[in-house]
Amino acid sequence: MKPQRVPDNIVFRTRVRDESVPGPNPYRWQDVQSADVFRGRRIVVFSLPGAFTPTCTSKQCPAYDLAYARMHDLGVDEVYCISVNDAFVMHNWARSLGIKNVKYLPDGNGDFTRRMGMLVNKEHLGFGFRSWRYAMVVNDGVVEAWFEEPGINDRGTDEDPYGETDPERIIDYLESAQAMRQAAE
Repeated sequence: MKPQRVPDNIVFRTRVRDESVPGPNPYRWQDVQSADVFRGRRIVVFSLPGAFTPTCTSKQCPAYDLAYARMHDLGVDEVYCISVNDAFVMHNWARSLGIKNVKYLPDGNGDFTRRMGMLVNKEHLGFGFRSWRYAMVVNDGVVEAWFEEPGINDRGTDEDPYGETDPERIIDYLESAQAMRQAAE
């Protein structure tokens, strides 16, 4: 299992719609503290190598968006996607996919990803530093459950596994955790 707590001092540089901003791009910068994202809530986070990449675009993000209602019914407050991409890329990627339920956190400098121990070097692919694919359930800043694709590597292979972090595995965990809580009551 990776860190037992998520870092609470990371700043995510986001863009939010603001009609008071003139022109064709009515968005303003808004810093979001990681402590504010995770404090007092149960969150599912999935992280992936990059916006607009094949597996992330065709499988992972749409699957999490479709699974949102089931996760919410199992006690999850929000589902977030984190990627080592900037706010502009993350916003346009979500819009291009028609994502309705998943929220995006741009980790443009890779600060959160590095602190989670998941920053990998993919310069050989022209990607620079990216996130290895992982997912977690975080309850009030504490990592409750951790899911990671096998074979984390820097440069070693071009493989991009996706299975351990599939939303169905998260749902299986959430159902099991709910059943255990109910049995204990």
